[in-house]
Amino acid sequence: MKKNIFLLVLVVMNLFALNTPTLAQVPKISTLSQTEISKGLKEALNNGISKQVSKLSAKDGFLKNEAVKIALPEELQMVDKKLRQLGMKKLADEGVELLNRAAEDAVKEATPIFVDAVKNMTFTDSKNILLGNENAATTYLQKSTTAPLYAKFNPVIKKSFSKVGADKVWSEIIKKYNSLPFVKKVNPDLTDYTTNKAMEGVFKMIAVEEKEIRTKLPARTSSLLQKTFLLQDKIKL
Repeated sequence: MKKNIFLLVLVVMNLFALNTPTLAQVPKISTLSQTEISKGLKEALNNGISKQVSKLSAKDGFLKNEAVKIALPEELQMVDKKLRQLGMKKLADEGVELLNRAAEDAVKEATPIFVDAVKNMTFTDSKNILLGNENAATTYLQKSTTAPLYAKFNPVIKKSFSKVGADKVWSEIIKKYNSLPFVKKVNPDLTDYTTNKAMEGVFKMIAVEEKEIRTKLPARTSSLLQKTFLLQDKIKL
């Protein structure tokens, strides 16, 4: 009996040594209801969405973020290389920049779609997210929003390409490349490619935000978030 009590004391001491709050800082969770758990998860998701959509939709949100910067599709890698060999670096750089500018334009349309998905979360969804892996909330968003996001992003990217002249730039790039001797002709659908890459980038950055709140106490910026994710911490011990 004494041995068991001693082991329990050691476990408790180790828990509080691992950068967890002091007893005075730990919110009481015994009265945490299903509604509060759902609200806590929704608050966390909305915070992450707001923060990352804002970052990605700003100028250079994609272009200067190496985690999500959109590179050329594989079939155009040789186009890029050949243009640079022929002294057309400026044209090649412009082509890449325009892909990323279009993605930044499209992401501005994401928030209402994500907000609807979060509103429609059931308690079962919330419970699965809370008990799931470090990107369970992001996975939920992917399943719930991929189709409507594509439908929203695709025409925005197409319009953005037209607005900034990207369609003409890429038409010129591909035309120049295809006119070279002994090259395999290319005709990629850059609107579809950029749409998918834009969505991929959004989900990637929301996953970063989700991991932050799951693992770092300072990211839990409200009492409800602290209660909800303290519950997660305790369940996963």
